[in-house]
Amino acid sequence: MKASPADQLLLLDVVDIDRRIAQAESARKNPPQAARVQELIARRTALGRELAEKAGARDDLRAELKRIEGDVAVVSARRARDAERLAATSSPKDAQGLEHEIAGLEKRRSDLEDAELEVMEKLEAAEAAAAEQQALLDEVTSEGQRLSTEAKGIVAQATADLATLTRDRAAVAGRIPADLLALYERLASRGTGTAVFTRGMCGACNMNLSPSDLAVLRSTPDDEVALCPECGAIMVRTAESGL
Repeated sequence: MKASPADQLLLLDVVDIDRRIAQAESARKNPPQAARVQELIARRTALGRELAEKAGARDDLRAELKRIEGDVAVVSARRARDAERLAATSSPKDAQGLEHEIAGLEKRRSDLEDAELEVMEKLEAAEAAAAEQQALLDEVTSEGQRLSTEAKGIVAQATADLATLTRDRAAVAGRIPADLLALYERLASRGTGTAVFTRGMCGACNMNLSPSDLAVLRSTPDDEVALCPECGAIMVRTAESGL
């Protein structure tokens, strides 16, 4: 295939733009933060489940404490009424019965107060555990939000870069003969389509040409497209090629 050295050099510009397009596509589809964000999402889900369990245990203890406090209030009120009745009665039999009931109420109140203290201790520990879990969840959420914001910024920049690079590529490609561009794109779909040939080495596969292949390349006119005998890429010859 015939192509002027200038047209062949333009292929190197296309190669560079295509490389940058590939980088922008990768950043747009998979920003650096993506893997960590997914880890944090899974972590946040697990922490949320654990928080729900710990908050549930805390709420159960709060309800139990409220119930006990209610029972203590009921027992205390009844004991106060019995004490008033005892003070007002003149019947020995009634007094004996009231004294017995008051003793039972005092025992009941003592038991309830012991249970109340036990539940309060458990509640204090449960509230601390729930607060600690909430702090962990908040930390993970904060990191996830920060990384998500960073990722969105990278995606937005990559999207803008893609638009610019696509325009740049079209401008450069429009200056290259259609058959040469088609050859490059066909080769690029399988690997590196074009690279500079430098001092005996193909820049696409980094292989040194054999003496016989070098002799063939030296005899190839500058306006003839030369393909690497090793990888098939277009070898663009420049003043640095050493031919």
